[in-house]
Amino acid sequence: MKLLATALLISAVLFVCTFSATGTTNSTAATATSKIEPVTAINAESEEVYTGTIVNTNGRMATAGFTLRLKGFTSDDDFSHYLGILAEGDQFDVLKAIKNVDLGSFTPTRDVARQISVARKTSLPDGSTRIVVAFERWLKFAEVRNGYRSEDYPFAILEVIFDTNGKGAGTYIAACAVDLERDKKSGQFKLELENFGTYPSKVIGVSRRDK
Repeated sequence: MKLLATALLISAVLFVCTFSATGTTNSTAATATSKIEPVTAINAESEEVYTGTIVNTNGRMATAGFTLRLKGFTSDDDFSHYLGILAEGDQFDVLKAIKNVDLGSFTPTRDVARQISVARKTSLPDGSTRIVVAFERWLKFAEVRNGYRSEDYPFAILEVIFDTNGKGAGTYIAACAVDLERDKKSGQFKLELENFGTYPSKVIGVSRRDK
């Protein structure tokens, strides 16, 4: 199932995702006049730790807490490089390129941590802050053994927007396929995120905590 973004801007200096619950996810390249700017990368000495809750509303409602640890962010040059790989190859080429990149971890309650490979942090015009992270998702044994179609959805993506009081909410896609194409008319890239089978989960109650 594809989910349509109301505004998803992609450029060499930006990685943001805004979702609605309607259909496909599309993007347009950020213009030179955009007021959304990337935040300077942090280092290990200023690690950021966030906690929150994922709410799954597909079928029976279920919730799970999580901890997000960020010790760095993807540079503009690296992100531009990943976009180039996706444009020239496919999502699995990107997965190979980021496999050993360690920018932190995402750990749901009672589950194994996953290594964050892509992380972008942006300041929005209204004073809020957006954090988007991507990582290789958990593959269940049955998926690998039986070659299910879900293997074609190798990423998980978390987006959180924090208001000026530091309270965050957003969206979590547990199984996502990524594709990038150049629009023939505008010449700009269009990023498509396809969610496997269900609508994304809601993310609520996110806040930064002391380490």
